[in-house]
Parts: sequence; structure tokens; C-alpha cells
Amino acid sequence: MWRLIHYCLLLMLAVSVTGCDPFASPDSMMDEYLSRLARVLNVEKQQTALEPIRLIPSVRDRRAEIPKIDISVLEFLSLYGCELQVVVAERNSILGRVMSPLNRLRYNLRFIATAQECLANTDKPALKHSLQQAIEQKQQLLSSVAWNAVWAGEPMAALLSVSKGYYLADTHHVTTLGRLVAGLEKTRAILTQLQSEAIDADLTEMGDIQQQWTFGHHAGQLLNSVTMLTTRLEDATALIEQRLHVKPLCYKSKSNPHAERVKGVFFNVYIGRIQPYLSEVSRAGKLVFGELDKIALAQASIMPAGFKSYHLDVISMTNKNGVWQQFDKAMTSHTKSWQALLEQCGMQPRASQSLS
Repeated sequence: MWRLIHYCLLLMLAVSVTGCDPFASPDSMMDEYLSRLARVLNVEKQQTALEPIRLIPSVRDRRAEIPKIDISVLEFLSLYGCELQVVVAERNSILGRVMSPLNRLRYNLRFIATAQECLANTDKPALKHSLQQAIEQKQQLLSSVAWNAVWAGEPMAALLSVSKGYYLADTHHVTTLGRLVAGLEKTRAILTQLQSEAIDADLTEMGDIQQQWTFGHHAGQLLNSVTMLTTRLEDATALIEQRLHVKPLCYKSKSNPHAERVKGVFFNVYIGRIQPYLSEVSRAGKLVFGELDKIALAQASIMPAGFKSYHLDVISMTNKNGVWQQFDKAMTSHTKSWQALLEQCGMQPRASQSLS
């Protein structure tokens, strides 16, 4: 009994300590960094309000339009004994009308395959002509259907949702991140097959992959983190720049107690706490959004107009005004400001103590 009570007290103490640790979460860590930096530099702390994060567009704006292909009733009845009759009937059923985008892609591949079989086994000229037209139209629309299977479904919306907090660089996130990236690579490989009209593309893994998107939320968490970090790094750079515009930190580059305290914040807080998290968010972002960007660019010709600006601002790794290039810019600027400050005292980090 006493052992149980002792365990509960230790657990409560651990929770209490964690709750008071300013470095326990990414946002409080950056707030603490700003506070300590302002204090040690003897400048007023300035903290910019975070801008709302751009949400993924609605289904309507990210969905490619798919024209409907009809087979007349008489032609449909003449398909008796052909599996295509079963396929079309399933599509026109109540459940078939509410197919998920991924199941719609499966249906289209099945339609093409069974229509080709029927075409080879029928001797009716009119039916042959209709089947050939239907196959060609389905093949032409396959890229759009594949786009919707990836971008227009709920799994992608869940993956990019920003309602699940910040990305945590813990063991769980790093492990699940690897599975997410592998799934995105597999998705891109499947889309490459479909672009070459390979109707035998294997979609068996796609259900599991999209289930990972539904429950992963890593992309949205990374967006939360990169947006917050960019703003806070810009705030921190402004504090250092403010200090650089007054008298030098050191006289004739000779260190002093004040400079040593600044150096302590640099090594203990920035290098010890902030930089590892910046590096992990940058690494994870390049892996996840690098793959998402490749997938989107591979389908650029059919990207819906309502999705293009979101792609540029949020997903693109190369757009200079996008969140990822702005993050890189904020890190570079902050590095240069620290270098300029430490140079005043001859305390530039050695090569093994990288600022980047």
C-alpha cells in the first residue's frame, strides 16, 4: 500500500516538474528563449503575434472534375456474361455512389481491365465501338482520378490538419515519421505507374497508407512548428540586432562577465536546446513535404486552380515566399546575427560548434 502511495507521489511530482519546465513544449521553449535572450542583452522583449496557419482547401477546391461516362441501357444489357456488367452495376448502387476517392480509383482500374476483356470477347460492332470509347475516356481521366485519390480524400485533410499541436522530436514521432515517408514514397511510385497507364498498379497498400495519414497528423504538426519557429526566430534576431546597434558587447574584443552570460545563453539555450529542435523540424519537413511536393508537382498539369496557391505557400519546398523557404531564411538570419554578436568579443564558435 505504502509502495503504491509512494509511486503515486513520485508520478505527481514528475508531472508537476514537467508542467513547470519551460522547455517541455516547443512554444514555451521559444518563449523562454526570447525571455532569456532579452534579459541577458538588456533589451526589451518583443513577441510577435502568431499568424493563423493556412488550412488545406475544401474538398471542392482540391478535387479535379471527372466527367461522367455513360453506357446506354441497351448496351449495358447486351453485356450479359461480361464482368463489366457487374462492375458498372456496383458503381451505380447506393454504396457505389458514395465511393471514397481511393475506391473510385480502384473502380476505374477495374472498369478498364474488365472492359478490355469484354472488348476481346464480343463480336458486336456497335458494342465494340462503345467499349473502345469508354476505355479511352477512362484512361484519359485516370490521372485526374488518381489526383483525387491522393488529395481530395479525408486522409490527406487529416494529415495536413493543424489541430493537433506541435511536432515533437521524440522517439515515437521519429519512428512514425519513417513509416509516413515510406508510405508517401510508395504513393508516388504508384502514381508514376498510373501515368504510364499501367492499370495493373497494385493499390493494396494504399488503404493502410491512407490510414496512417488519418491518424498521423505529422504534416499538420510540422506546419504548426515551422510557422511558430519562423516567427520566434525573427523575434530573437530582432533582439540581437537591437543590441548590435548600441555599444559593442565587448571593448576591444576583450571578454567580460556580461559577455560570458551572453555566451552561456548561446551555448546552453540556443545550441543546447533550440538548435536540435530546429534541425529535427527542418529534417522532418524536408522528408514529409519534400515527398508531398514531388507528388503534387508530378501531377501539376491537373492540379485544381483552387489548390495551386496552397501548394505554393504550404507544400512547395522551393517557393521563396512559402513557409519552408521562409523558415530557412529565418534560421540563416538568426545564425548571422549570433555570429555578429559573438564576433564583438572574439567568441565565434569553432567549426565543431556549428550555428547552422
